[in-house]
Amino acid sequence: MANKIENKPLVKIKQTKRVKPDWLKTQIPGDGKYAEMLKLVKDNKLHTICESGKCPNIGECWGAGTATFMIGGNTCTRSCQFCNVATGRGDVLDPLEPFKIAQSINIMGIKHAVITSVDRDDLPDGGSEHWAKTVKTVREFNPDTTLETLIPDFQGKHEQLDKVIEVHPEIVSHNIETVERLSREVRVQASYSRSMEVLAYLKKAGMKTKSGIMCGMGETQDEVVQTLTDLRSVGVSIVTLGQYMQPTARHLTVAEYVHPDTFDFYKKKGEELGFSYIESGPLVRSSYHAEKHL
Repeated sequence: MANKIENKPLVKIKQTKRVKPDWLKTQIPGDGKYAEMLKLVKDNKLHTICESGKCPNIGECWGAGTATFMIGGNTCTRSCQFCNVATGRGDVLDPLEPFKIAQSINIMGIKHAVITSVDRDDLPDGGSEHWAKTVKTVREFNPDTTLETLIPDFQGKHEQLDKVIEVHPEIVSHNIETVERLSREVRVQASYSRSMEVLAYLKKAGMKTKSGIMCGMGETQDEVVQTLTDLRSVGVSIVTLGQYMQPTARHLTVAEYVHPDTFDFYKKKGEELGFSYIESGPLVRSSYHAEKHL
């Protein structure tokens, strides 16, 4: 590692445009497996978060036979300050959506699928039954495809979490997103302690659990290490750390573009803490190398 990383809070400067460093500049491949998959997506009018979210790792992930899909509509009932999904009353659930997701996975030949969703606090069951139907339908049409479910906290309600547990996806992921001090600002309707309780409950039920942290929001090095320690204490075995990128001027400002050396430091700390798998780097997203997390 180059110089020692200073462990002090970073000052957020509102509405200051920061120049992206070279390590955040990528090129999406235009040929090979990526081009083949993109043609399938366009020709069949399919939708993946990989494409709509402009993921920098789309070529690598699609080449490995991995893709991420979102269920539950395009409107979230929460207003997290890092997320560009529209906020409001949730959309009417599409009863054919489980089949559409299963069909997309089949057409694309996906070996490992990551399924996520918006928060649906407006629904009596938080959308948990829709989650269960989606997993069951995907398995019916794609028996050889493994699944990671990146779920909301379901307000910590065990009966809703149980719906996901009952269909037993290979990995259940729930992102803590940030350190405890910043959690209230970043995840307005969520809480750090509730997310930890959700992860603990999932682990106790026999799930293989995973979480993710966004860096560059104003956290300190010690706070990130403490968050990793907290995640291990509730049994999380897989964790991802990546750079937060501001979607629009309305969203939380990037406090720092975290240097790759810092991500290497976090990876080393995570390994020392005993995570079975840790992805840590500026371009890492929560589903990066998801097929390896099995």
